[in-house]
Amino acid sequence: QVQVVESGGGSVQAGDSLTLSCVASGRTFQIYAMGWFRQAPGREREFVAQITWGDSITYSDSVKGRFTISRVVGKDTVYLQMDSLKPEDAAVYYCAAAVYGSGWSGWGQGTQVAVSS
Repeated sequence: QVQVVESGGGSVQAGDSLTLSCVASGRTFQIYAMGWFRQAPGREREFVAQITWGDSITYSDSVKGRFTISRVVGKDTVYLQMDSLKPEDAAVYYCAAAVYGSGWSGWGQGTQVAVSS
C-alpha cells in the first residue's frame, strides 16, 4: 500500500505563486507516476498534472503554462509550482500515486488553496 501526504496550501491573492509538496511512503517501489488533482466546492475532482517515473509530464489545459510539476528522483516526492494563480484555481488539491495494477491510488487528505481576486 502507498500513502501520500500533501503540504503547502494556503491563501494567496490572484497573480501570486504557491508550491505544493507531496511525499509518498509505503510500497513506493510500485509507483510509476504521481499526480495532482483538485476539487472546488460543488464540482467534480479534476486532473491537474502528472509526472511519470520516466519524466513524462502532462498538464490539464486550464493550468498549462502556469503550473509546473516536478519530482525528486529517488525521494518519492513531487512538487506543484503554481504561478499566476487565478481565483478559479481555488480548490482542495489532492496528490495521488499511480501504482502498478491499481492505477491512481494512495490519495492524500488534500491541501486547501484559496485565491482572492
